[in-house]
Amino acid sequence: MDVKVSVIVPVYNAEKYLEICIKSLIDQTLAECEFIFVNDGSTDGSEEIISRYIKSDNRIKLINQKNNGVSAARNAGIEKAVGKYIGFVDADDHVQKDMFEIFHENGEKYKADVVFSDLISELDGCNLKTGYPFIKGKVLDKSYIETVIIPYIIEEDSFNSVCNKVYRNNIIKNNKIAFTTDISLGEDGYFNLQVMNCIGTLFYLDYAGYFYREVSGSATRNIIDQNYFKRALEVYKGQLPANLKVNEKKLKELKSTKLIKNVFSYIHIYFKPTRQFSLYYRYLFVKSMINHHDVRESLTVYLHNKYHQSNRYEKTILILIKLRLVPGLYCITAYSRFRNRHGGVNR
Repeated sequence: MDVKVSVIVPVYNAEKYLEICIKSLIDQTLAECEFIFVNDGSTDGSEEIISRYIKSDNRIKLINQKNNGVSAARNAGIEKAVGKYIGFVDADDHVQKDMFEIFHENGEKYKADVVFSDLISELDGCNLKTGYPFIKGKVLDKSYIETVIIPYIIEEDSFNSVCNKVYRNNIIKNNKIAFTTDISLGEDGYFNLQVMNCIGTLFYLDYAGYFYREVSGSATRNIIDQNYFKRALEVYKGQLPANLKVNEKKLKELKSTKLIKNVFSYIHIYFKPTRQFSLYYRYLFVKSMINHHDVRESLTVYLHNKYHQSNRYEKTILILIKLRLVPGLYCITAYSRFRNRHGGVNR
């Protein structure tokens, strides 16, 4: 079989949703796919589930490795991939049955190095579509990639995912592009920056076929257990791929914007009522975060460049951060939650 798309699925203790993922892949309308599952040292029944499906579908491949993390698992899959395009799916997510056919068809039709689409987040039975401020249905050239796409990736987190995209295999292999194992947050974004820096054409589909599963109540737990603020600082201070055509001043603005937006999110998550962590603990975290040297530095840049574009609520948050008024941040976020529950709008 001439493989058109290699789909790489890193797996770690994913038995709860793994069969849903596998079924959505083997039901793809594009038959010429291979599905490379990389078992990253799972201790549950994930390996057994994959092995069972291998018996009935020879397109499924299994790589077993010690627990080295999602980046190492994806890199192992890339090494084995033989398809013209490479796609990625997470083991607890699923896809529309026509997704890879549509991606491949448009990649060939428009000779695109990367094809991408919107994606859908699933939480408590509700679906939320994530889209991007780019031109749909038209080949995006090198100039557009350099002036619009790359700055957007540096500034925003929403485009980071590799799961709503397919990449030409030869672009990845010829340029020795891989997922970095040195960072634990933002590895998808770094991978995409490497790719965008090497390609000449990009195509944005008016389509959404990837379903990302969010777990209710996981935001606060994850942000504390995995210390996302520390990881956001690593991204802020980390090196970007060489030869990016972004000047130092602009780069500082973009990275500062991303960090402050992350701080906004963390303030809201930490001050959301939870029984898992005391208010005092969460108060101290927010206090420490807004007093951090890198946050103070980024805030100065953000206020200079973005304050006038912010709405009234955002301006209030920014002023409270600037004045280090943690009680004020607690009150304004509590009021925001109340307004949202009762149909109010922040302006």
